[in-house]
Amino acid sequence: MYLEVTMARTLLRGGHVLTMDPALGDFPGGDILIEDGVIAAVAPSLDGVDAEVIDASGHLVLPGLIDTHRHTWQSLTRGICGDWSLADYFFGIRMTISPAYTAEDVRLGNRLGALDALNAGVTTLLDFSHCNNTPDHSDGAVLGLQEAGIRAAFCYGFFESSPGNSKFGEHSARIADFHRIADRYFASDGLLTLGVSLSELFCLPWEQTVAELVAARERNALIVNHAGDVWGSVMCDGYVELDALGLLGPDMVHVHCNKFGDTEWEAIARSGGKISISVETELNMSMGRPVFERCRRHGVAPTLSADVVSLNSGDLWHQMRFGLGFTRWESTEAVNLAGAMPESVTTNAKEALEWTTVNAAHALGLGDRIGSLTPGKRADVQLVGGGAVEQHPRIDPYATLVFQTTAADVRTVLVDGRIVKRDGVLTGVDMPRLTEEADSAAEAILGRIRDAGQELPGTPPGAFATADAAAREIYADAVRAAKAAQ
Repeated sequence: MYLEVTMARTLLRGGHVLTMDPALGDFPGGDILIEDGVIAAVAPSLDGVDAEVIDASGHLVLPGLIDTHRHTWQSLTRGICGDWSLADYFFGIRMTISPAYTAEDVRLGNRLGALDALNAGVTTLLDFSHCNNTPDHSDGAVLGLQEAGIRAAFCYGFFESSPGNSKFGEHSARIADFHRIADRYFASDGLLTLGVSLSELFCLPWEQTVAELVAARERNALIVNHAGDVWGSVMCDGYVELDALGLLGPDMVHVHCNKFGDTEWEAIARSGGKISISVETELNMSMGRPVFERCRRHGVAPTLSADVVSLNSGDLWHQMRFGLGFTRWESTEAVNLAGAMPESVTTNAKEALEWTTVNAAHALGLGDRIGSLTPGKRADVQLVGGGAVEQHPRIDPYATLVFQTTAADVRTVLVDGRIVKRDGVLTGVDMPRLTEEADSAAEAILGRIRDAGQELPGTPPGAFATADAAAREIYADAVRAAKAAQ
């Protein structure tokens, strides 16, 4: 992708600036000076500056949004999971569609998905990359993000999508490939930072889970894992055991956590762990209540994620709306059931925006670089508004953003000071060609599945019950390891 070249100094002039920095506050009319990709100054007016000027009048100017958990590669299967259960997703996407992806499909999927994010004002992703079926697939995933020009934590996944016909070989080969990727692409500081996506706990031998954690920490990599989202099973549990073994930590982003009780939540909070909530996915795939109340009770800052574009939108404005509506309902349900109406809402729109800015930046270990329009931080900025009817009148800027905004209202986006979307159009992207490539790739992927005689989603009867039986044997190994460590 060609990224539009801008001057070393850019001035965003005359916007309604929402800094998301409590020390700075908001500027109903303000200027932002960007120098060499860094926010140099934010003030009501910056006059006499030699810089490229972008007219921000009539726009809300705010930090780029941050998604703390997205399977970006799945953008080539957009919407296929609309009526699928979580078991259907696992067997259909993870075990059938993933093996049909080529390395080029992963590259294209990550590029398309990252551009989809940028178009909606999402400037940073945690890319939970678990379609690394060969080393070439791993390279393709990184290259797709690089080509899009997005900021991302590339979290290398060790998941084996073809356990009976692996193209990778032993689990140790995946660990070695992770280190290869770290050496090849992450030797210097850039838009991409290194992470690890753990295989689901108790879905592979316990010592291999520990090996993944060890590999991640050897590289000081961010760690993300699916947690507590399979009811009636031990799969994705294991937090008591991880805690007993001293394997939890502040470098971990725990995704979902819907079924966890106080013991698991206390372990997460004590370890400094972070939480990613995928509101649309969790509600539509019956994972349980999104955990906003649990976060509040245990003092953990919530963050949001789009999770799977194979089901829902990659637009975090949707996630904020769903999340805010859900947590307001949950907080007042007892009042309703007692036959009364609450006198006020419990969470405001600005707090919802914090889920996807300052909270999310902290969760990714990037709070000193992004998440607010603070001088000294990198210039990941979006301009929202313009002439769209739903943006007028703009009485409450935070309510406008959370309740009225769509990707089409995101007019201009900068990542590290470079313009990636200007006046409503992604820069340097041949959109007709890109969408044609995506359509062709999706058709080829599904064609390979049909040619192999497979059906989608292909979920066997009693899928989770069968899988749980195997998981419980691994669970027993983890329990023995945890007891031995006491």
